[in-house]
Amino acid sequence: MNVSVLFDYWVITIAALFVIVNPLTTAFMFVSLLPRTTEATRKAVAKRSSLIATAVFFVFALLGGLIFKIFGITIEAFRIAGGLILFGIAMSMIHKGLDEGETSNASEPGNDGKIARDISVIPLAIPFMSGPGAIATVMILTSEAPTTGHLILVFLAIILTTGSCYLAMVYSHFLVRYLGETGKEIITRIFGIILSVIAVQFVINGVLDIYTAL
Repeated sequence: MNVSVLFDYWVITIAALFVIVNPLTTAFMFVSLLPRTTEATRKAVAKRSSLIATAVFFVFALLGGLIFKIFGITIEAFRIAGGLILFGIAMSMIHKGLDEGETSNASEPGNDGKIARDISVIPLAIPFMSGPGAIATVMILTSEAPTTGHLILVFLAIILTTGSCYLAMVYSHFLVRYLGETGKEIITRIFGIILSVIAVQFVINGVLDIYTAL
């Protein structure tokens, strides 16, 4: 097996996943969703969301085509659904900033843990990290892998990408330290607007793909 060919495929795979998942953007979103939280909660949420995203990528890399076929799901429908979920979360960030929930949770550890677990699954792991575009990319990469060696490289790229997201989220508190209260408010709403645009684009892409197929 040609090592240079494997290396080229590795670079392409890493680049594709990093661009679409974007660990830095994940860190900013993490700060927006959890502007005030303890280090333990931050690490727990980051670990849980990263593991879930990795598992989702692995499942769709191996069984994505089969899952869609069994349930009669198309990637277009998945993209539209993900966009609608993100849009609802974006509206919450824009109007409320998610600040009130975090403030009230400071005196109620149980509720804080519950909300932390909730956002680690939705929206962080799904659909922000392992969104329709990222899942489609993973499915394409695995389907085009000519050998087992290439397939292993795809899985290693997934681990490296989600691991980078974990580190970005864990150390996102450095952003919070320099932003201040006003900065956190502004960042939360700015990313709420950005997230709403991404969500709308997901829906548009899904609708356009369906129209093109017809």
